[in-house]
Amino acid sequence: MAFGFASWVLFFHLLLSPHAKGDRATESNVLRLNTIDDATNDVHHHDHMHQDHGHDKSSLSSQTNKKDPRLMVFFMINDLKVGHVMQIYFPNRHLSPSQLISKQEADSIPFSLEELPNLLQFFSISQGSPKAIAMESTLKECEVKPIKGETKFCATSLESMQEFTRKIFGSDTQVKTLTTTHLKKRTIGLLQNYKIVEISQNIPSPKLVACHTMPYPYSVFYCHSQESENKVLMVSLEGEDGDLVEALSVCHMDTSQWSPNHVSFSVLGVEPGTTSVCHFFPSDNFVFIPFSATM
Repeated sequence: MAFGFASWVLFFHLLLSPHAKGDRATESNVLRLNTIDDATNDVHHHDHMHQDHGHDKSSLSSQTNKKDPRLMVFFMINDLKVGHVMQIYFPNRHLSPSQLISKQEADSIPFSLEELPNLLQFFSISQGSPKAIAMESTLKECEVKPIKGETKFCATSLESMQEFTRKIFGSDTQVKTLTTTHLKKRTIGLLQNYKIVEISQNIPSPKLVACHTMPYPYSVFYCHSQESENKVLMVSLEGEDGDLVEALSVCHMDTSQWSPNHVSFSVLGVEPGTTSVCHFFPSDNFVFIPFSATM
């Protein structure tokens, strides 16, 4: 999808239309909790881009990483050849208007690890439950300091995501929005073989903003930007059971600043700085790049 800022704002305004807000109330716990339900069963949220920040992934050993089908989203740029077959896991997740709240609502709710006990009470979530652990993990991720050269921000609304993107690119810059699109989907988040049919875009983009959904009672986006050598690719894939996917992927050509414990290194069997690391994005994640990058 391609939007200038005006169209992009209109797109998200439609997602925040009144019919999607009518059953929400900030003062109660009616905010949708299925955001956490999806995320606690999906490594995607924490274990790919977010582990660039140098913290260990003690809960996932190298052996586990290699066996976990949900981690089959990483690859190297040399793997991108028409006709090549790759095992890929695409989670069955979609950005639902019912999970989105306005900036005004989001700003009225504390968003900090220090406030976690109060937040659990507010959302009627039991301490020590999977949902509580997921919330704690998200808040920790959002409070970790960025790595060298990186700017990061956890957006608790689409409006705050827009503000962050404008901060990175400048308010006068037109931005292209990219995401994964399932043109035909027969499976529900299963690992399967996909054949590369076409590489429709290959865009060098030293400056980009990537936003990933995080497990939380409402939609939270982990957005970050680091000026380095990147390539943004749109890849047409055909699954063995007939799935057709227009898949967004990003290749990070310099991984020298990444933690040796980044989950992708154990999956690919490489070390920081030795090769590119690429990954596919699920359909509820976004990448923003300047229009000038595509020209």
